[in-house]
Amino acid sequence: MKQADKTPVSPVTLRATKIVATLGPASSEPELLEKMIRAGVSVVRLNFSHGTAQDHIDRAVLVREAAQRAGREVAIMADLQGPKIRVGKFEQGRVQLDPGMKFVLDASRTTLGDIQGVGLDYKELPRDLKAGDVLLLNDGLIVLTVEAVRGEQVHTVVKLGGVLSNNKGINKQGGGLTAPALTAKDMEDIRTAMSFQADYVAVSFPQNATDMEMARQLCNVAAAEYRHKPGLIAKIERAEAIPNLEAILRASDGIMVARGDLAVEVGNAAVPALQKRMIRMARELDKVVITATQMMESMINNPVPTRAEVSDVANAVLDGTDAVMLSAETAAGKYPLETIIEMANICIEAEKAEDVRLDADFSGKDFVRIDQTIAMGALFTAHHLGAKAIVALTDSGSTALWMSRHRIHIPIYALTPNLATQRKMAQYRNVHALLMDTSADRDTALEQAEGHLKKRGIVQSGDIYAITCGEPMGSPGGTNMLKICKVA
Repeated sequence: MKQADKTPVSPVTLRATKIVATLGPASSEPELLEKMIRAGVSVVRLNFSHGTAQDHIDRAVLVREAAQRAGREVAIMADLQGPKIRVGKFEQGRVQLDPGMKFVLDASRTTLGDIQGVGLDYKELPRDLKAGDVLLLNDGLIVLTVEAVRGEQVHTVVKLGGVLSNNKGINKQGGGLTAPALTAKDMEDIRTAMSFQADYVAVSFPQNATDMEMARQLCNVAAAEYRHKPGLIAKIERAEAIPNLEAILRASDGIMVARGDLAVEVGNAAVPALQKRMIRMARELDKVVITATQMMESMINNPVPTRAEVSDVANAVLDGTDAVMLSAETAAGKYPLETIIEMANICIEAEKAEDVRLDADFSGKDFVRIDQTIAMGALFTAHHLGAKAIVALTDSGSTALWMSRHRIHIPIYALTPNLATQRKMAQYRNVHALLMDTSADRDTALEQAEGHLKKRGIVQSGDIYAITCGEPMGSPGGTNMLKICKVA
């Protein structure tokens, strides 16, 4: 069993909102990655749209080693590529499309593209379209209107022009593309991710709960030999997913508000309200939620964010997101470390403005599970007593997850003997997971927990804290005791 780290708690851990950073060429130096973790990264995203299986295995090792040096455990999230709904390649690498031009998307084309048309990676596209449909390419920067579908060819006219280069993505306005969420590549990538026990797997373009259930089965089969079960994150980026949002959430461990592709399909103006709805629903259903896409986009090239980006991150925090995510900012940007520091500071300032409404949260609600009732009781009691900390002795992490669904300005410390649980909890809002082997005897375990907290400077003489545990100790889902303690 890995020994618990004794590094004193840093101010970083007092931030409730977690930061997801994408690993890439700009952030793959071991020393820089260690600094990023120290500065506040809780989850490292490996983007399976780029690189080989061995690349991802090597990067996972890099992350684990950097985290160990930093004295913090982080979660690794394997982000699957999903279906490649893209144009093919061009003879000159790109073409200039002007409004009014005719342009053919040809699923049967085997030659490189030119000004008249281009091939398709997604061969089923012609069967998903009809005259009058609107296609948005390159994140909506180029708009084509479908004039006719003739066999394998989609004849379009350019409505909004621009430069179209190799392998740019295609979306259909309003949704309706039938590409399956899980491709053969994704299935192979799941096996790769499970070989290094990725803590989370993010599924791209799910349309319904069935897509997530299939991903769950594939992950569980691939992870069985490692006795591992990853968390499943559904990336909400298709219009078809919105009516099925609750069912998708129930089949997942969390969602990602993937605002890029989603905005292209439903329109930019619809996304802010959808973001708030998704965050609210995820919290109500005891799921985690990540807000992603262009949060600090200008910091790819600039050392400071725009004021609009600051407001964007702060609003996601105020909405109650568990985590805010960085993509190209840390994968390919000039200022990956500075971006982490700026984002962390924004989160801290926004959290100061949060209202605690536990009385309203619990009013009219029935809790039928003993462990969930104990978790809610710990929050309520700690809030009204002004406790210094809330502590959960947990094997599965469920108690800490339930606590994290409610706003409270008291840090939640989850003590677990399970390393996989510690890493998974790295994504829970306001939960600070610590590794600690506990005695099977309840009173001894409570003593050990207080000693652990005192060594780390979390509590000191005179402080009050609330602690939950289960008896008998070590039974998942068995939390049945709440104790209010005062440090001697």
